[in-house]
Amino acid sequence: QVQLVESGGGLVQAGGSLRLSCAASGITFSIYAMTWYRQAPGKQRELVASISSGSRTNYADSVKGRFTISRDNAKNTVYLQMNSLKPDDTAVYSCRAIFAHRDYWGQGTQVTVSS
Repeated sequence: QVQLVESGGGLVQAGGSLRLSCAASGITFSIYAMTWYRQAPGKQRELVASISSGSRTNYADSVKGRFTISRDNAKNTVYLQMNSLKPDDTAVYSCRAIFAHRDYWGQGTQVTVSS
């Protein structure tokens, strides 16, 4: 059974930091590309950051220079370090694992940034 479990969300003031984690089980984690998405109320889901199996990273323009995605294959976990948070970063953040036709999502974790 495949599970992706996000953690680390919460309430933070603007300018603060949070680190999200997504722990995977039931998959060979190291071969999967991992991606963080977010969805704010009334808005479409958007890609935040991705990291390939070879640790190549990609970021949305809105988070470049503020967020960092990383992975620890020994712990089957992908992280999203979020610094200099803004109220516009408020959303439910979800992780996604993709390899070939296999595609799995976590349930998400709420991040709220107060002004």
